[in-house]
Amino acid sequence: MSRALLVIDIQNDYFAGGVLPLHQALEVEARVIEAIAQARKAGDRIVLVQHVSAAATGLFAAGGEGSAIRPAIKAAAGDAPVVTKRFADAFQETDLAAHLDGVTSLLVCGMMTQNCVAFTAMSRDADAFDVSVIADLCTAPIEVVHAIALSALRSKLPALNAAEVWP
Repeated sequence: MSRALLVIDIQNDYFAGGVLPLHQALEVEARVIEAIAQARKAGDRIVLVQHVSAAATGLFAAGGEGSAIRPAIKAAAGDAPVVTKRFADAFQETDLAAHLDGVTSLLVCGMMTQNCVAFTAMSRDADAFDVSVIADLCTAPIEVVHAIALSALRSKLPALNAAEVWP
């Protein structure tokens, strides 16, 4: 079994001072950094995803500081590829599938649970993989939105905690 950890949209705009700060973004970022280290130790592939808007201003504006992947995530991921997307589904009109060649199990985490995480995990293009969402490595604008999204996702696929994946 070959696994990949897909880290979605951990970008500056989702943190304090950004366009759309999310619930416990710093805590989730810290857990994702630890999970990247565990995944690398386990031999799992890491793929980062970055949302970039075509708009000149606002959330993830191209070329803006808000669209940048958080420096600590980039540092933890090392030479992991970065897939740039413009839609919630990280597979849609991207080269993500090429970075997952040979992968059988896809572990999805990141921001936002109810949007990019859910749309990517449930994408028709993800059907080729054994997909799990890593619940404690995701967040949303408020806690209740995160919880509702996880409840809905659990009706379709596993939503695990990082400790269950990398004991």
